[in-house]
Amino acid sequence: MKNENALIGLFQGMFTGNILTFNPGWDEHGQNIESDDDVRKIQKYLKSVEIKLDSEADVNTTGPAKIMLNIDQHR
Repeated sequence: MKNENALIGLFQGMFTGNILTFNPGWDEHGQNIESDDDVRKIQKYLKSVEIKLDSEADVNTTGPAKIMLNIDQHR
C-alpha cells in the first residue's frame, strides 16, 4: 500500500498468518536514505514504553536486524 511517501508491505498467504512490514532505512522506492533510526533504537524506545516484543534484535550488533511485534484485533 502506498500513500504519498508512506509505503507499507502487506503479505497475505505468503507466511503463516498475515504480516505488515516497515523498513525505516528505505524511501518509498526501496532506496537507502541518508538518515534513519536503527532498529535497535526503535526497539529501545518500544521497550521503554513497556511494549512487549515477540522477537528482539541483538543490541551488541550493527547492520541488518529485525524486531517483531504482534498486534491482534479480535473484533
